[in-house]
Amino acid sequence: MREEEKIFAGMLFAPGHPELRAIKLRTHNLCTEYNLTFEDEIEKRQRLISEIFAEVGENSFIQGPMYIHYGKHTKIGDHFFANFNLTIQDDTWVTIGSYCSFGPNVTIVTPIHPMLPNERRALLDKEGNPVHMCYAKPVHIGNDCWLGANVVVCPGVTIGNNCVIGAGSVVVRDIPPDSFAAGNPCKVIRRITEQDSMIHKPEILGENHIIR
Repeated sequence: MREEEKIFAGMLFAPGHPELRAIKLRTHNLCTEYNLTFEDEIEKRQRLISEIFAEVGENSFIQGPMYIHYGKHTKIGDHFFANFNLTIQDDTWVTIGSYCSFGPNVTIVTPIHPMLPNERRALLDKEGNPVHMCYAKPVHIGNDCWLGANVVVCPGVTIGNNCVIGAGSVVVRDIPPDSFAAGNPCKVIRRITEQDSMIHKPEILGENHIIR
């Protein structure tokens, strides 16, 4: 079994394996190139994004700088916005739905290292060679989600559609759809309802109108 196949099977893999290092080097270099672009270099930025990620939907914008590990393991929907310092350690699959907005410094991680220090240093592969290994769990973020500044999404987490995750939250477990959740560890505060509409905040809405 190839090293990348082990990742998707949920098995231990060697992140330093030449096959995986080549993927990461390519993506890291593309990210460096992206981070050196000017914001109005729209065509160049779009070309780089399409080369970095497995899928990126239409009308998506990443402010940059961004730090992506594999890239080819991340799928992003339409109308995605990410502010400064997006970090995705996508050893395995990361899926982000459409109409999602991320604040500054959002981090998504998928790899997990052994808890015991001696196992974290190395495990023996099938030939008996000591090798640094870890495993990974996929992350799924639904449509229409807003993640505030400095949110960390941990391995194996699913965030349902229409969620708002408060700034500074560390999401360690699944969040059901239509939830406002916050904290470390992140917990559901309450359900988001029509009572949260801006129509009930006329002093903020001003002369603007709700789209029906």
